[in-house]
Amino acid sequence: MPTSSEIVRVRFAPSPTGYLHIGGARTMLFNWLVARKAGGCMVLRIEDTDQARHVEDSLQKILDDLRWLGLTWDEGPEAGGDYGPYFQSQRLDIYNQYMQQLLDAGQAYYAMESPQELDRMREIAKKEQGGFRYPRPDPLPTIEQGQLAMREGRKVVVRCKMPDEDITVHDSILGDVTLTADQFEDFIIQKSDGFPTYHFACVVDDALMKITHVLRGQEHLMNSHKHVALQHALGFPTPIYGHMPVIFNLDGSKMSKRDKEKAIKAGLAPPEIEVHDFRTAGFLPEAILNFIALLGWSTGDDQEAYTLDELTQAFSMERIGKTNAKFDRAKLLSFNTDWAARLPEPLLLERLKDYATINNLPICSATDDLLLRLLQACAGFRTFADLQKKIGFLFIEDEAIEFDPKAVKKVLAKNDNAGFSILNQTLTKLDALEDWTKSPIEDLVNDLCESLDTKMGNVAQPIRVAVSGSTVSPPIGETLELLGKDKTLIRIRKCLKLHVAV
Repeated sequence: MPTSSEIVRVRFAPSPTGYLHIGGARTMLFNWLVARKAGGCMVLRIEDTDQARHVEDSLQKILDDLRWLGLTWDEGPEAGGDYGPYFQSQRLDIYNQYMQQLLDAGQAYYAMESPQELDRMREIAKKEQGGFRYPRPDPLPTIEQGQLAMREGRKVVVRCKMPDEDITVHDSILGDVTLTADQFEDFIIQKSDGFPTYHFACVVDDALMKITHVLRGQEHLMNSHKHVALQHALGFPTPIYGHMPVIFNLDGSKMSKRDKEKAIKAGLAPPEIEVHDFRTAGFLPEAILNFIALLGWSTGDDQEAYTLDELTQAFSMERIGKTNAKFDRAKLLSFNTDWAARLPEPLLLERLKDYATINNLPICSATDDLLLRLLQACAGFRTFADLQKKIGFLFIEDEAIEFDPKAVKKVLAKNDNAGFSILNQTLTKLDALEDWTKSPIEDLVNDLCESLDTKMGNVAQPIRVAVSGSTVSPPIGETLELLGKDKTLIRIRKCLKLHVAV
């Protein structure tokens, strides 16, 4: 166990298989908070030994996601450090050295069963209605036999010889978790391609990188007993373990990247699962961090809104719960709405520009002054995607404007084309208006409402549909001023042509 005098060193070790999963973001956040509160070190390590699962450009995607969230690292890719390399694929010589140590000590051995032989073993176990456990060969193959088999081109792996004793993991969240010796089997620590398995590389790296705390999801709990066995066999210290609650959907299913694939196949909008999904959907990193921090952790009071600095001060591993966490998207949306209202304008502007850039939206060309004005005009928006729906029409060409058929039917054609009639009258008055600013435009609309003895919506909504194509925009005076007189009149005339077709 680490001593109190040691520097706290934690790690986040993603695999480069795509964008960062939201659960991985929480793991990084909790480790980051442990390191920052203790004045320790945050290590980013890339577990890329599974070549079959490697996805091109994944590393950059993960690094971008972490930076967007504001979660930095002290050692790792692009940061360097004294304990590199920080890519497992670059540490094969190190793993081979410790693999040989176990082989020489008789604590690991070459296993040479073919896939067909292993399948037969599983079939026998299935018929006997028992779970399959790999039967340790007796006698064990010698090192020479294993090396000869490899030279002959056979599929040879290395298995760890598990001790014939119970193993207890001392977990700072769950308490002591013991597995008895009869629950273990000799597991693979080196694959037939020569790469180490996750278990072996993880244990070696944690020891050599001097990791003091391993904070990860509960799905890894059963792995920890294997890791403790390897630590004992290699003479490594055991870090402080903490296994966090698993994140589930509200229906009790586990949040998985496969959810997106299923939704797409079913013709549905895919749910946000990865950090990049939330970024492109217009969520704020401050809201995401605040929300995921509360997935399994709390201070025990009613406070819910936290900045990253406040989380750093309040966080402790002792306050992490044992129960599975539920990912409530409605609550996240509420968090994002609150954060959009409380962020300083310069920072909110920066976030909006990032959203526009990542989605390659036309508003990328807008000036900062215009974007700030749009943010003010749309105050109260939930996500930047909602904002885009309100103001996107301002940045398209007049000939490209499309009118939502439902909006046309409901707002313009209903009640014997009443909306078209009002829109035609509005066009004449707007055409004659010289001072094209918010207040005179609003006065014009109010005067028209009075003269027609009708509600504001009966005048404003037809104008809104005509200039935006939908029923959503900023307040009508602000909308028309932003759009400009020429474009407003062009769009209203284009919309009135629909009258003939209705």
